[in-house]
Amino acid sequence: MATIAFIGLGNMGGPMTANLVKAGHKVTAFDLVEASRNQAKSDGAAIAESSAAAVKGADIVITMLPAGKHVLSVWNEVLPAMTKGALIIDSSTIDVESAREAHALAAKHGVLSVDAPVSGGTGGAKAATLTFMCGGEDKAFAAAKPVLESMGKKIVHCGGAGAGQAAKICNNMILGISMIGVGEAFVLAEKLGLSHQALFDVASTSSGQCWAITSYCPVPGPVPASPANNGYKPGFAANLMVKDLTLAQDAANTAGAVTPLGKHAQEIYQAFDAAGNGGVDFSGIIQHVRALAGK
Repeated sequence: MATIAFIGLGNMGGPMTANLVKAGHKVTAFDLVEASRNQAKSDGAAIAESSAAAVKGADIVITMLPAGKHVLSVWNEVLPAMTKGALIIDSSTIDVESAREAHALAAKHGVLSVDAPVSGGTGGAKAATLTFMCGGEDKAFAAAKPVLESMGKKIVHCGGAGAGQAAKICNNMILGISMIGVGEAFVLAEKLGLSHQALFDVASTSSGQCWAITSYCPVPGPVPASPANNGYKPGFAANLMVKDLTLAQDAANTAGAVTPLGKHAQEIYQAFDAAGNGGVDFSGIIQHVRALAGK
């Protein structure tokens, strides 16, 4: 079992840390928020006084932080305290350029590095069923995979530095676009007098089939585990979808890609967020669609 430092114990990082402890790893954790530190302690992790203190003697360091600037700040703090040849993994969702800069920092300090953002939301974090999209050298990925398997069910090596982040923002652009499309279809069905179940039974088994229907259907009933059956309590909040769609647009602008549907999805989710729905599950976008339809 590995000696692991985990920095960033929020809604995702906290459950991920708990699963590492359950898997038998020795985990030392740190977060700026006292309540998060206390929860990690109750889950069996040791608590350090700082990020730098947490990584001393660790074979593997994992960060789960809000944005690229936070990742770079923490990596600049902890890398000098890490053992040469150790491994650092970032599971935050950040911009590709910051991810590549973080890899360069790690290399400068003689530390292996992987960007490994996740898909699966808080439910996946708790159940250890996350998908990890990984970027980095083959040697680093090989070292990271066993520990990532303690927190997820699918670990994919997407390519070199930053490739994990690229895969994540492309995937979530698809998700944001498709959830709006599914919401529009169900609202149209309502206007046409078609029941939710009838549309689900057709679309979930024919050419309209997609994850947004079969796993996360945005109306109550057809998929019992979807947030629509729990008042749209978030597994993945709308404000996080705004973040990811914005990252996708920033990357598209940098790369010279044209993504009109991705841009429009960003604008729709931004409007939903601005109306005070940032903490609602992103599948609640159907409520915004209904409002546009005057229902």
